[in-house]
Amino acid sequence: MSKEKLAIIRERGYDFDIQNLFERAWAMYKIQPLLNASFTMLIISANLLAALYFKDYAFLYSLFVAPHLFSGFYFVANKYSQGEHVVYPDFFKGFSFYMPIFSIWLIGQILTALGIFAFIIPGIYLAVAYNFAVLMAIFGGFDFWTALEESRKLITVRWWKMALLILILVILNIVGALFFLFGLVLTLPITYYAIYLLFEDLTEDVFVEEQ
Repeated sequence: MSKEKLAIIRERGYDFDIQNLFERAWAMYKIQPLLNASFTMLIISANLLAALYFKDYAFLYSLFVAPHLFSGFYFVANKYSQGEHVVYPDFFKGFSFYMPIFSIWLIGQILTALGIFAFIIPGIYLAVAYNFAVLMAIFGGFDFWTALEESRKLITVRWWKMALLILILVILNIVGALFFLFGLVLTLPITYYAIYLLFEDLTEDVFVEEQ
């Protein structure tokens, strides 16, 4: 993936259908619902264990382990999209891109926090604009800073609609958490699958041209 081709996508503009994304993400989840649910339960359990029994180290878990677990959904979504069979170890492939994912989460959260602390609005802007950064690193081959910047520039084209999508996903996960966290078994994978599908839709032409 090249920055020049991404610039062409930004220049011509794009749009997306939020309802369609949810329908496709749900269809993706249903391909192997037990596998998706079991991995999500693993993440939830790990988060609870870190919060309840390792409070002093919970921050380290959220920085050094959690991002790579969550990123596993992107690898699985990619295999589903390609019509490939998914096995449980595929969910752990985020650890094979350890430093890019770690750097994106660390720097991205620092910049977002600084933006919120300074003027609030810049922080909100970055919180939305960085949602493609991990995908840019994994599937675009960019270093962490380029991934953050290319994500920001691409999402800025339709920032308000992307913000609406993220808001819906946040509310969806809050509702899921209210059901004794069990609802997250469904809402969490759908969240990552929806974001992946949007990224794939927007960058599909770039990958086709490079093949």
